[in-house]
Amino acid sequence: MNWWGWILGGAILLGAELVLVDAQFYLVFVGGSAILVGLIAVAVPLFPVWTQWAAFAILTGVSLSIFRSRLYRQLRGRAPSVPIGPIGATLELPVELAPGASCRVEHGASHWTAVNDGKKTIPAGASARIVHVSGLSLMVRQDD
Repeated sequence: MNWWGWILGGAILLGAELVLVDAQFYLVFVGGSAILVGLIAVAVPLFPVWTQWAAFAILTGVSLSIFRSRLYRQLRGRAPSVPIGPIGATLELPVELAPGASCRVEHGASHWTAVNDGKKTIPAGASARIVHVSGLSLMVRQDD
C-alpha cells in the first residue's frame, strides 16, 4: 500500500472519531497507527506491504491496550455525572402521607405512586424529595 494511502486513511479515521461519531477513542488509535505506518513507509521506501499490515495491527493493538483507557479516563472521567430519572427531585404531595402510606402524584407529566419512605408523616401540600424509585413508585421523604 502506498504511504499516502495510510496517511489518508488515518486522517479519515481521526476525522470520523473527532467530528462525526463518538467511538470512545477507538478510531483515534486506529487512525494514529495508520498515520504512523504511513510515515514509516515514507522513511523506509522498501517496506513490504505485508509488514506494513503487520505493523499496523501491532501498533493498533498495543496502543489500544496500553493508552486508550488512560486517555479516555483522563479526558472523559471528569465529566459531571448526569442524574438518571427523578431521584433528587422534589414534588408537592396533595394529601397527608403517613410513613409507609402511598398516594397518586403527577411528576414529569406522568402519574406515579408516591410512598412515604421516611419515619415522619408528611403533611398535605408539603414538599417531599424523591429518594428512590421502585418500579412505578416514587419513594419520598420530607426535607428537614
